[in-house]
Amino acid sequence: MKSAVLLAFVAACGADPTGGSVDGETVYQSMCSSCHGPTGKPTAAMAARLAVKDLTDPTVRTKLTPAVVEAQIRNGSANKLMPSFSGAMSEEQIQAVAKHVASPAFLKR
Repeated sequence: MKSAVLLAFVAACGADPTGGSVDGETVYQSMCSSCHGPTGKPTAAMAARLAVKDLTDPTVRTKLTPAVVEAQIRNGSANKLMPSFSGAMSEEQIQAVAKHVASPAFLKR
């Protein structure tokens, strides 16, 4: 819920916490790491309270394609705990972070 409030505040202010970057790593760290963790592994509390997925889990990784990640970012999660970032992120940012998260290099950071 905290991230949804932050997202609403940022959108209302018209500020871009990424500084306009379209670098996938930069966008991930600015927009995604507060819930999913800097390396893709959320804290135990985030996983338990908000069902935040561990983006490093091998089972999850088998399903992560740029298209799947893009859809999740645009639409939010089915359980509505992850908000939609459509409008808060540009199309270029959504595509960049999706490509970054789905890439094997994501795990090597």
